[in-house]
Amino acid sequence: MTAPTAGSLRVNGATLHYEVRGQGPLLLLIPGGTGGAASFDDVADDLATDFTVAAYDPRGMSRSTLDDPEAEQSVAEHADDAFRLLELLSPDRPARVFGASSGAIVALHLLTARPGRVERVVAHEPPAVMVLPDAAEHRELLARVRRTYRTQGLVPAMTVFAAGLNEGGDSTAAEAEIELPPQAAARAERTMGDLPYFVGRIVPGFMSYTPDVNRLASLADRLVLAGGQDSRGELTYRPAALLAERLGVPLLHFPGGHIGLTTHAAEFGELLRKALRD
Repeated sequence: MTAPTAGSLRVNGATLHYEVRGQGPLLLLIPGGTGGAASFDDVADDLATDFTVAAYDPRGMSRSTLDDPEAEQSVAEHADDAFRLLELLSPDRPARVFGASSGAIVALHLLTARPGRVERVVAHEPPAVMVLPDAAEHRELLARVRRTYRTQGLVPAMTVFAAGLNEGGDSTAAEAEIELPPQAAARAERTMGDLPYFVGRIVPGFMSYTPDVNRLASLADRLVLAGGQDSRGELTYRPAALLAERLGVPLLHFPGGHIGLTTHAAEFGELLRKALRD
């Protein structure tokens, strides 16, 4: 693995930690969950043969610190952070962007808010559940997660959240059989400290976000929506599938499920390279 060049960027209310490797046109990787820049370690070196690959810890996660640790979080502000990184690292040329999970929601907003700075977006399973016909049920789930977190703490809130995500799918059984690669297992241990922030502020703030579908339709030639081969029918898969149908674009299927980037890194990275080129 090639050691990346690390840097920090001061943005509104936070200081972002980012890492850069490779050369060529800029590819910005936006992580989901609590993974941070390290979640891309298994694919970044290979992608860096074609691109200048930049990954970062979203504000409030890992090494990206908030001025106010209790500040509420919004998709728009996180997308502005991504824009500031594009301005810093590729000021004269639009960039390619990949986002996973909550990072895919950020990528969608970045495309609609700053289309002149983005050449192509690949959005893998953005959990934008407010676009779904049963959005009211998911709004109640998010309220239940937030309420449980505030009154009972992290573990009960995670239980409520996981039950809501798995409803209608069989991911519980599938994921029980997954053995994470050693590096991924080590990262999982390091990111446990970010779970309270993720469950308490990212989950309710991001999953209640509604993308501008009309705006996305006008930019559909720059957008690749993606889901996991093993995620079909699950809550995290359904918004990408619905958006692809509404926008009249194909839904690209990556290996694995919602965390296929981790469990099937080599195959995932190769398909991502192709999606970014085509």
